[in-house]
Amino acid sequence: MTDSKRGDDAKQAWRRRYDTEVAKVERETGSGASEERQPLYDREDLVANSDEESDIGYPGEYPFTRGPYSSMYRGKLWTMRQFSGFGTAADTNKRYKFLLERGQTGLSVAFDLPTLMGYDSDDPLAEGEVGYCGVAISSLADMELLFDDIPLERVSTSMTINSPAAILLAFYLAVAEKQGVPMSKLRGTLQNDILKEYIAQKEYLFPPAPSMRLVVDTMSFCQKSVPKWHAVSISGYQIREKGSTAVQELAFTLADGFAYVEAAIHAGMKVDDFAPQLSFFFDAHNDFFEEIAKFRAARRIWARHMRERFGAKDPKSWLLRFHTQTAGVSLMAQQPENNIVRVAYQALAGVLGGTQSLHTNAMDETLALPTAKSAKIALRTQQILAYETGVAEVIDPLGGSYFVEAITKKMEDGAEAYFKKIDELGGVIPAIEKGFFQREIEKASYDFQREMDAKKRIIVGVNGFVEDKPEPIEILKIDESVEQEQRKRLRHLREHRDRAAVKRSLDAVRQAARDGSNVMPSLLDAARAYATLGEIVKVFKQEFGEYLEPATF
Repeated sequence: MTDSKRGDDAKQAWRRRYDTEVAKVERETGSGASEERQPLYDREDLVANSDEESDIGYPGEYPFTRGPYSSMYRGKLWTMRQFSGFGTAADTNKRYKFLLERGQTGLSVAFDLPTLMGYDSDDPLAEGEVGYCGVAISSLADMELLFDDIPLERVSTSMTINSPAAILLAFYLAVAEKQGVPMSKLRGTLQNDILKEYIAQKEYLFPPAPSMRLVVDTMSFCQKSVPKWHAVSISGYQIREKGSTAVQELAFTLADGFAYVEAAIHAGMKVDDFAPQLSFFFDAHNDFFEEIAKFRAARRIWARHMRERFGAKDPKSWLLRFHTQTAGVSLMAQQPENNIVRVAYQALAGVLGGTQSLHTNAMDETLALPTAKSAKIALRTQQILAYETGVAEVIDPLGGSYFVEAITKKMEDGAEAYFKKIDELGGVIPAIEKGFFQREIEKASYDFQREMDAKKRIIVGVNGFVEDKPEPIEILKIDESVEQEQRKRLRHLREHRDRAAVKRSLDAVRQAARDGSNVMPSLLDAARAYATLGEIVKVFKQEFGEYLEPATF
């Protein structure tokens, strides 16, 4: 009897035993994924779903399935970058120092809603929102306070900002200039991903064409002047938080990335000049192995498209480097301490998937911005993962797993099918305008809710293992004095700055917007003159117009 025949007989015998045992058991609840998966994977699945040499390979080598760097965490741990921001710039500066003193290795700025939407803190439309979901930044003066006594040449900073991203980057560069730090030494990331705003998060200001122009301007400026800075962090996080599936998050994020590459090439940039400065931002959700497969598939897809579709020659252009944040949407108000456990597993998935930096959510973020205590627990979760579990010692320890390789290929195939649909619709922006992405995510979100309602998907403490008496926990409360203080600071700024210099700088921004020249030099001058965020955004709205999303059904 051949080894193959013996293997077939053994598999059939196992299957008979399995079917007999399952027939005796009614499993009414689960994660929601079991119906789509085989109960067991073996070498046949590995052979059917991958070519070990060309698809799996080695870390640091094309197609980078096993990681973008040869040594991965053996050479350098991921950056521990907690997303933080609340109240005034001075409040957040204290939180940054608190986290840095406790071992955080990178900063990540959370801005409040008025800042995200381009409003100054004293704008009537900002009333009641100042400092609540992040830090209020209205001018260079606020940015100076935010990074007071934090040496920017020694810290990597990420800023989660999109429509006004170019303006906030100018504020940051002006702070570095005041600290005497050359732009060439600055390290960090600007989210600056406007396409996913139209798809999911909806914090857009201008129509797609001028918005894409602003993104390309920042890419061009950073390529020449801020070479260690990632000008765009192409983000699937908000797509997943909106309710997408993992495959949709993967496909829509990479499709957005391809659209930025095409826009930069169309503007005259060479792919190998800007591609190494692109980065990505993914969600880490609850389906542990699916998330790991998503990260591995993302690297493989990006490498192949950059090399074969866009003709990139530099291996650095093929690399997909990404930040991971644990799933905010998975945090539950019921039994909030359970969120610590959820976050730990999600963080482990990010690390086993090969992330370059990581944010772990705090247990109370479903209720409010995190307290110092819960933020420290979230940071300690990463540190325990890095220093106590041993998972950083072996690169891609799940590589070659029958199951992981099979679902990595399934994720890849699902993404490619979506790319085909998007191309048939004319590309990302036409697909946005036709409501394609929005409808796909809405359906996925609806299906998820139906599974929860039917208890096909159990959420501990919500629709299973429920407790009658909620256990209250301490939450962070933002006092009304924050808004009053911000208004006072802005009034003082407007009274004491050089008004003529502000007017000249805003006129220069208007001219750059009109004539098509790169807006970043004029934005830097406006920042130096202490023009406010709202004043600059007003100029752009007058020149570019505002965007109103068409209704989708």
